[in-house]
Amino acid sequence: MSTLLVWRDKLQTIYAEYSIYILKALQFLAGLIVFGLINANIGFMEQASSVLCTAGLAVICTFFPMTIMALAATLLILVHFYAVSMPIAVVSLVIFFLMYIFYFRFTPKKAWIVLLSAVAFGLKAPFVIPAVFGLLGTPVWIVPAAFGIMSYYMADLVKDSSAALKSADAENMADVLISYTRQVFTNKEMWLMIAAAVIGILVVHLVRTRSVDHAWKIGSAAGAAVSVIIASAGSIALDLDISFAVILVSAVLGIAVGLVLEFFFFSVDYSRSENIQFEDDEYYYYVKAVPKVGVAAPEKEVKRITGERPGRRKNDKKPEEEQPDKLNEEKTDEILLTRSLSKELGIDQEKDKTE
Repeated sequence: MSTLLVWRDKLQTIYAEYSIYILKALQFLAGLIVFGLINANIGFMEQASSVLCTAGLAVICTFFPMTIMALAATLLILVHFYAVSMPIAVVSLVIFFLMYIFYFRFTPKKAWIVLLSAVAFGLKAPFVIPAVFGLLGTPVWIVPAAFGIMSYYMADLVKDSSAALKSADAENMADVLISYTRQVFTNKEMWLMIAAAVIGILVVHLVRTRSVDHAWKIGSAAGAAVSVIIASAGSIALDLDISFAVILVSAVLGIAVGLVLEFFFFSVDYSRSENIQFEDDEYYYYVKAVPKVGVAAPEKEVKRITGERPGRRKNDKKPEEEQPDKLNEEKTDEILLTRSLSKELGIDQEKDKTE
């Protein structure tokens, strides 16, 4: 465990030093995944679904805020819808416009939530959303999360009914538009999954904000369990064709992601927690203090190993030890020599004086 904590501290240090480059690299990777999933699932227009277009959009959106990436993804979806039917693209544009009104009202700087929600459903891991959003966010995050899920099901609906939409003539177009709008807003599976994700987020956030020990672990497990129960019970009650394997695997993956997030963002030592009580003139305060887990990086110790030279005795002095003795002997010889000279000179001076 201490080794993992050391590596965590190293990763945090690297991120603090190169955060700009790391964020841009992650943003580019997110663009590739988002635009790649859109083109792979609803690539009705060949020019827009090419690899060059996917990479180009990812590169361009890397140098702009995430809101621009969300808008670019919306435009790409509308372009593919236009290749199927222009009225369908117009109706979808109105629906997207209404969603973005609420998005900019509640969470204007959380465009990545919309993208991550749609990507999670596209990758068949829907119940990763409750763990991530419930642990890192606030209840307001349910709004963009719901919009991301709605965007995924809109694209999935057009994909499944593309043949009927293309074959519709001008006389039947009004009926097609009414049917499409009704299917978007009365899609039972979509609303069931939105309810499961939203309730899961609220449960995770509620448990995570409590003062109980291991709140993040309990919250991740509780959110995953609640989401699985709601999705499974709703699928049986509404007679929907939802894969239980996808539900269970995504729930387990959500718990694993929750453990990883706790390790990086909320690693504490509950064995050393303390309950503190104090008061002022108006209130009594009850505080639970839980220390963070931190491990100092081990310092490297350099050991110098010096071998004895061949042919040398143990009692022999090393060259470094012999040099000071030689210097001392030379100094003493110089002192004695100067003293003897001074005496002789002093005697000669006295003889000169007497003469």
